[in-house]
Amino acid sequence: MLYFFLLATLLTFSTAASGASFDPPKRKSGLWEIKISSAQAGGSHMMQQCVDEKSDDLAKNDMRGTQKSTCSKNEFHKEGDKIVHDSVCKVDGSTAKTRSIFSGRFDSAYKVESKSTFEPPMEGMRETSSRMEGKWLGACKPGQKSGDISMPGMPNINMDEIMKNLPKNP
Repeated sequence: MLYFFLLATLLTFSTAASGASFDPPKRKSGLWEIKISSAQAGGSHMMQQCVDEKSDDLAKNDMRGTQKSTCSKNEFHKEGDKIVHDSVCKVDGSTAKTRSIFSGRFDSAYKVESKSTFEPPMEGMRETSSRMEGKWLGACKPGQKSGDISMPGMPNINMDEIMKNLPKNP
């Protein structure tokens, strides 16, 4: 189940950052606490991420080449004060249709509600839904760099490095 938790997190961050017809809001630089809730992932999980404008831009720019060939739909639009993102992507031999709704203030707190369906089912799962809540905590901790993510019981990872090392499509 941790696999689906990480997959949903990466899909939300990577597809949310690309393909907008307007500039998506950027999170305020600093340390963010992010809580992701999903029944499929066994409840809720917390992580902290050090963010700056460069890391959000890196995800936006580096994912475009990958998303073009794996996603047949990747669209944003506004509905009032919310941002809606719809995508249709190929993931592990399955077609994932995802709808995510972003709300809040990206300088202090935000929420993302996301639902994905898989056809054929991916590892027996036909659909998944999650809720992500982000809260700005302040400056990043000493020694942290942009993109660093820490989760209890897991080694630290750096999203900037993961994005840089994703294979590029010609």
